[in-house]
Amino acid sequence: MGLLLFAAATVAVLALSYLFHGDSSAVDPTGASYTTPTGNSTLDGIAEIANKGFMGSNYVWVMICGFMVFFFQAGFAMVETGFTRAKNAAHTMTMNFMVFLVGAIGYFLIGFALQMGGSGGAATLGSGGSALNALLKIPGLGGILGYKGFGLVGTYDAGIYALFFFQMVFMDTTVTIPTGAMAERVKYSAIIITSFFISMFLYPLFANWVWGGGWLSTLGKTFGIGHGVVDFAGSAVVHTMGGMIALAGAIVIGPRIAKFKKDGTARAFPGHDIPMAIIGTIILFFCWFAFNAGSTLNASDFRLAVVATNTMIAGAIGGLVAMFYMWVKFGKPDPSMTANGALAGLVAITAPCAFVDGMASLLIGTIAGLLVCFAVPFIENKFKIDDPVGAISVHGINGIWGVIAVGLFADGTYGDGLNGVAGGVRGLFYGDASQLGAQLIAVLVLIVWGFGVSYLFFRFLDKVWGLRVKPEDELEGLDIPEMGVLAYPSNMLTRSELDYDSPENAHIKQLNRFHYYEPSQQTKLNKEEVKIDQAVPVEVISAPSTTMVSDIKLTKIDIITRQSRFEALKEAMAEIGITGMTVTQVLGCGIQKGKTEYYRGAETEMNLLPKVQVEIVVAKVPVRLVIETAKRVLYTGNIGDGKIFVYGVENVIKVRTGEEGYDALQNEA
Repeated sequence: MGLLLFAAATVAVLALSYLFHGDSSAVDPTGASYTTPTGNSTLDGIAEIANKGFMGSNYVWVMICGFMVFFFQAGFAMVETGFTRAKNAAHTMTMNFMVFLVGAIGYFLIGFALQMGGSGGAATLGSGGSALNALLKIPGLGGILGYKGFGLVGTYDAGIYALFFFQMVFMDTTVTIPTGAMAERVKYSAIIITSFFISMFLYPLFANWVWGGGWLSTLGKTFGIGHGVVDFAGSAVVHTMGGMIALAGAIVIGPRIAKFKKDGTARAFPGHDIPMAIIGTIILFFCWFAFNAGSTLNASDFRLAVVATNTMIAGAIGGLVAMFYMWVKFGKPDPSMTANGALAGLVAITAPCAFVDGMASLLIGTIAGLLVCFAVPFIENKFKIDDPVGAISVHGINGIWGVIAVGLFADGTYGDGLNGVAGGVRGLFYGDASQLGAQLIAVLVLIVWGFGVSYLFFRFLDKVWGLRVKPEDELEGLDIPEMGVLAYPSNMLTRSELDYDSPENAHIKQLNRFHYYEPSQQTKLNKEEVKIDQAVPVEVISAPSTTMVSDIKLTKIDIITRQSRFEALKEAMAEIGITGMTVTQVLGCGIQKGKTEYYRGAETEMNLLPKVQVEIVVAKVPVRLVIETAKRVLYTGNIGDGKIFVYGVENVIKVRTGEEGYDALQNEA
């Protein structure tokens, strides 16, 4: 944010300097002149200078909003990665970065011209449209695609460049959405091909029909159907399109392995990092203010304050409604569905945000929060479509709701002259049923074009290239097979670590002897103990003894407990004379008897949770003392306190000295 403010201040200073000292020697390669008139000022000259200042503020507004919308990629990357499993984290995160790279180039080369090549540029940015303004039309219907501006060749028009940049980051949002629905089983290479297809062809054509002067936008002027299709910031063009592509991709690629049981019910595959997903949602929420308010393309259009406020209201109520719905239905305020609810509210308000008031925004967001809670399990259980992050429900279903909401709640206070139709945009509840008709036509076209063409494309791609990774790769996780790296490699030992005891690493040992860990007070015994009659006992399981090689009994004690209790356990063992132990990080699983947990409305099965396994072999320290000490330290009365296993040990050999049995354990236990 500080960088953005600095950039804005810098541009403002340069603009003021230009206005008051405008003696520029820069020459536009197209021959256009940007120098101020010399000699005595005239009214025309003053008007020209004022107009340049007006356009300059619009440039700054549009570019800064574009920068913020670009940061959508970070939000989507974090949401999708957090909602998927750890074994696919690097693959999912990198996909979200890669689609921006591919999309930007595809849109630059071809997509922008197809979308905006017949628009003549943006009036608020002062673009004369010298490189655009060429629209292919069907007689009696209207425009279907632009055909000028490929690669921005032949223009240095700043207005066109600003328009390109802003539209490009919107397009990349659409390209990102399908990755969530196809996550954890899609080939990285297939997503590259898909991103080119969307950015160069699928998205630009529909965007042309709505935002580029195409036939859907002229339904009002040509056929008297409202103001034509109205989509202020992209519920239709960006989000429903992305949702339709996601739906087609999820159907063609199929569900993840073992997602559905034999009886057809869905298994829950909980996301590995919900905090990451929540942070991603917050980033998206913040960027959405630029996404919607920036669509004015005009810093002087004070409606942007209404747009930003409506955006905030709809997103907030969408998240709250989803949270309370899940809380009432399943007993917990599912954070993943809370995030989806907020995003659903934001998607739904994106089209009507400039045409409705605050109370209408509240209603639109409320319905969006409920819709996503109904749609996620319905799509999963009824149609057996596996959507790991809820992209279809959030963007597809609620994108459609946002498009329809314009036709219902637009109150006529904004949009006079939009798409060549006089008067403000009015919906059904404000006297213009035809506007709802135009919006429903857009929904129908989105289903046919967005879903239908995407479905055919994915079928073709699956046949000639392959969409899905090999089953063994999917089971292992896609980080290594697809990306060659792990997102979380910290548990893997490298060769240098395995050779730690070699003589050449002596200097490392010397350094490490100064590093020690001082346990905090939080590692001490848990003060919040549960009454004994309510407690869940620590289990002690004994294995049959084996024949001993000496008269002194050797016993192995395995303690498995939560990682947070390890330091307290270690200190307690030291106090009773246990000086040697083996410690391993492990994963444990289990379900509390009689209690069902849910993730996004689906019943969870066994969850693998991080545990610590402590192995101790004792000879002189009484076994019962070790057990009672461990129980005292680990006990809280809650699920997960741990288990203690007791085994007889046949023999112990100390490798360094060759000592066996009791002697091998001296100075250790």
